[in-house]
Formats: sequence, structure tokens, C-alpha cells
Amino acid sequence: MPGLTAPSDYAREPPRHPCLRINAKEPFNAEPPRSALISSFVTPVDLFFKRNHGPIPLIEDIERYSVSICGLIDNPRELFMSDIRMLPKYTVTATLQCAGNRRTAMSQVKTVKGVGWDVSALGNAVWGGAKLADVLELVGIPKLTITTESGGKHVEFVSVDKCKEENGGPYKASIPLSQATNPVAEVLLAYEMNGELLNRDHGYPLRVVVPGIIGARSVKWLDSINVIANECQGFFMQRDYKMFPPSVDWDNINWSTRRPQMDFPVQCAICSLEDVNAIKPGKVKISGYAVAGGGRGIERVDISLDGGKRWLEASLYQKAGIPYVSDDLNSDKWAWVLFEAVVDISSSTTIVAKAADLAANVQPEKVEEIWNLRGILNTSWHRVQVRVGHSNM
Repeated sequence: MPGLTAPSDYAREPPRHPCLRINAKEPFNAEPPRSALISSFVTPVDLFFKRNHGPIPLIEDIERYSVSICGLIDNPRELFMSDIRMLPKYTVTATLQCAGNRRTAMSQVKTVKGVGWDVSALGNAVWGGAKLADVLELVGIPKLTITTESGGKHVEFVSVDKCKEENGGPYKASIPLSQATNPVAEVLLAYEMNGELLNRDHGYPLRVVVPGIIGARSVKWLDSINVIANECQGFFMQRDYKMFPPSVDWDNINWSTRRPQMDFPVQCAICSLEDVNAIKPGKVKISGYAVAGGGRGIERVDISLDGGKRWLEASLYQKAGIPYVSDDLNSDKWAWVLFEAVVDISSSTTIVAKAADLAANVQPEKVEEIWNLRGILNTSWHRVQVRVGHSNM
């Protein structure tokens, strides 16, 4: 594509915040400290987790940058940034979460394959751009379309990003056409993040944001949009990011037996304490995040101070000082919820947090029950050990 190139090496990577925990250098994958993650409802851009599969693409000429829309449609078209900016601009506050969030804890049960994320492979941002439903109307696909006249049922996003998993080809993923053409789904072609132009790490100049599903489908550095009959056949749709039972290993795996993972289960994590923390006896504030896929709100976050025997309910909020109500129209349904509870702790213990969403889905107790060889969707109860009356030295 004119105007956009992918460097052959990592020599021209953008600068990053020094506090990030680097989980892989090439390609660069990093997350913020868990305490920094919950410092605000909207995650600052430089503290938003970085998930990459290759070198960061570099723009050479933004005026020549364009996105092609083709496939099973009657009116293929090439769109420039000026075309996309002419469409109505929407902002959507949405949490993006890597499917591998909390993979490190899953590896402690049995080794899994993938980047070793702690609890911060997610972030909440205000995304600005054009709705994909409006973009698809430009090529003759009406809103709420399930199938095009030519048999298109899925929308594939192809990146400029080149990765080894695709044998040097581009990263790609797809979503159903019914979701892409539904304005209520709020799928964006985003060119802004937190009120500023996207930076290179997060997809400059244009990316897809698909609220409510795993981050792997929100393709960055968009190159083309293809309307296709079947799901994308790319590596990350067909041979990765699928949920298998604990009985499946690398000797007996059959990728074709599972659909690509889209939705994300209910999740929460304690971020105000590290594991293991040494604290003084007395009042301690326990805080963190909770998020559910599919736009389902968070109904409750429960805290236990004795490893899960007895529970107390944490307070929930999105806007400081305003209690969160899961089904309130003023709540950001695609965004995480922050929780906090002030408790008295007198002795060393294991603190546990678990969340329930609006559909009464609850996090599973044990990671062993959901262990899978790729280490995705670790939504087990989050546990933090604290020591009272001792130092870290």
C-alpha cells in the first residue's frame, strides 16, 4: 500500500514509558504495573499495554495512506483518511483485553505457550473514529445486514503488520457481518485514542476497535477490509486464540474442533497489592478492576480475607464518587468497572476477589478447571498473599 511500510527490523521502534514491565522485546510486548493501571478510569496512552506480533509499522506519507474495501460486494472502494474523517465521528469508551491476560498464573499450574502476562494486559480508553457500519454503507452494505447479495457473511481486517506466524504475511482477523453492520455494536475505525491521534504502538493512523471481545480482533494499522463468505483463515483465527479443555495438549490438539474465541468471560483482579505484600496490621484498601465481555455490566465484586470462606461486597464505580449501576444508561457498557473495599487485616492471609456480571456469570474458583495449552482466558479467582508484621527484606 502506498504511504505505509513495515521496517524489516526493530531499529525504529517508538519510545515507551520506563515503568512498563517488558514481557518480550522483539516483538515488543509490555504491561504497566498493576498499581498504575487503576490510577484512573481512562488508561493513559503510555500506560496502555503493548501487544505486538512484529516490528511497529512506520508511516511514510499520511496523505497517500488508504484502506481498500473489497470482496463479496458490488462496489469495491479505496478510502483515504479524508474520506473516513468526513463520516460522523463517534467516541466509545471501551476496555481492550488480551486473551492472554493473567497467563503467568496459569503457567504456574502447568506450562503454557505464549507471552507471560501478569494482570495488566488490558486498558480502558476513549476511542474516536467512524462507525464501521457507516463505512460499509459507502460500499452499498446497509446497516443490520447479515449476508450480502454475493454471500458475504464476515468482515476481515488485514493489517500492514507482518508477523512470523503468517510466514511473513499480514496479521488479520474477522468478525461477523451482522456485528460489523450493527450500529449498536459500536465497532469503530478509530483514529483517535483519549482525544489524541493514535500513536504508532496503538495502530496509527487507523485501527479497528471491536468492543466486548478479545483484543486480538481489534486489528491495528489497518490495510484493507474484505467482505468474505467464511471466517478469516489467518493463523490467529484458526490456529490460535481458541479455548480447549485441560485434556488437550500439543500431541492431540485438533484446531478445527473449536471456533475462534470472540467473547470474553467475566474477569477481575486486585491491583492495589502485589503478591506477596508486607503490610502493617489495620485498615487496608483493596482495589482493582472488573470487566465482562459482550457489553455485559458488572453486577458484583466479592472480596474474601480468608481465602474464600467468607465474603464481603466491594463498592463499584466508573466515575469517581458516583456508584456504578450495571444496567444504567449512563454507565459505559464496554468499559471496565473499578472496585474498592476498605478492610481490617490483622494477620497474614490470602485475599481473594471474584466478579459476577449482569447475566450472573461468575469467575471459576480454580485455574486448574480452565487450564488450556495456550493459556488464554484465565478468569479464575484472583488471589493475593499478604504478610502482616514482616518486611520484604
